[in-house]
Parts: sequence; structure tokens; C-alpha cells
Amino acid sequence: MRIKSILVSQPAPSESSPYLEIAKKEKIKIDFRPFIHVEGVDNKELRTQKIDLTQYTGIIFTSKNAIDHYFRLAEEMRFAVPDTMRYICQSEAIANYLQKHIVYRKRKISFGEKNFADLLPLFKKFPSEKYLLPSSDVLSPDIVKTMESSNVVWTRAIMYRTVCSDLTDINIADYDMLIFFSPQGIKSLQQNFPDFKQEETKIGVFGPTTSAAAEEAGLKVDLMAPTKETPSMTMALEKFIKALHK
Repeated sequence: MRIKSILVSQPAPSESSPYLEIAKKEKIKIDFRPFIHVEGVDNKELRTQKIDLTQYTGIIFTSKNAIDHYFRLAEEMRFAVPDTMRYICQSEAIANYLQKHIVYRKRKISFGEKNFADLLPLFKKFPSEKYLLPSSDVLSPDIVKTMESSNVVWTRAIMYRTVCSDLTDINIADYDMLIFFSPQGIKSLQQNFPDFKQEETKIGVFGPTTSAAAEEAGLKVDLMAPTKETPSMTMALEKFIKALHK
């Protein structure tokens, strides 16, 4: 089977994207469409979680979405975030994003290397803070496990939700391959196209949780990333297509 068209369940990338290079070299049509999007909860819903923003001296940020929705809700609830607030961010990129909302140099900001578990030394360094963890409705078990082993006082607050986008304008049968990056993307496929049958359609997934969700949905996974040889989806995709088109 030759791949002629691919649908990637993400927003369209920049002009320098490796996806576009693959499309050009292999003469393949690659379209992009987010299968999921984020919606913020309102302050009434936050209150039903018994969250009082004034009670926390530290915030743990795992994403840019978490930052945006925390400060949005703080503004809606007329809570002036104090200069004394401590920020623990999962990565330097997330920490730098704080500049969108605060004067960076005046605040107490720390960040890990990449993985959430890398934050454990920071919790040991600052154990006396009372931490709030803004999150979506879906939280990685690894984050919960790390927090439970941290010996700090912490509370999770659901500030936004990942919901399925409306894809009913798409003819999913037009594509020879679909690529997914999260279990929610698989859920969106099922919700938007309840009659979808994989048949000859190739399925690519990124990460073990996405792979597990695909298999649970009865899909055959043809392409898996990351691997040691192909750490990115684009590297894995290029290798897969070249082998298929030989």
C-alpha cells in the first residue's frame, strides 16, 4: 500500500516543519487538524472544588495552559497574586512563559530539567510552602506519584478541560494514515466518527498511553514513536514511509 494522504491531529506547523519536508520529498499530502482543544473552567466550578487561591504560597506549573488559566481565574476572582508567591515549573520553557503574566525577575521561580520527577529536589529545598497544582481534568499518574512522595502539602485544582473538537466537516476516509499524540485524540476520533473502520488505514501514535488507548479502541497501531532509533514522530514517519514505498 502506498501512502498518499496523512492527517496529523495537531495544529498546522511553521513553514520549516519536517512534516512539510516529508510531504515534498515523498509527494504526500499532509493535513493538520487539532482533534482536541482546551476549555477553561469558570470561578464557580473552581469554588465547588473548595479551592481558595489565598491559601497557597506556592504554585506548581506543568504547562503553559496551566499558567494561563491560573492567572485568568485569579483575575476573575479578584485575587492579586502576591510577589511572595513561589513558582515551581516543570521546565525552563514553562518558567520563561511566566513573563507573560508577571515581572519575572522579582519572583521566586525554580524549574526542573524536563520530567516532572525532576522537581523532587526542589520540593525538598522548599518543603514548607503550601502548593497548588493547576491542571486539566486529565492528570498523569506519574505526577500524582511524584507529589505523593514529595512530603509537601499540595492540592490539585482542575482549571481547564481537554475536550473533543468538532471534526464533522472532515471526510476521514480521505486519509490513508492518521497520527495521534494523546489518548484524548483517540477518544475524539471515536466521538466524531463512531462508524469509523480502520481497514487499510494506517495508525501512528506517539507515546505508550496513546498506543494503549488506540489498542483499547480496537485500532491496529502501525507506527509507534518515540523509539531509541526515532525519538520524534517526524523521524519515525519518514522511516516508515520510505520502508512502505520501497
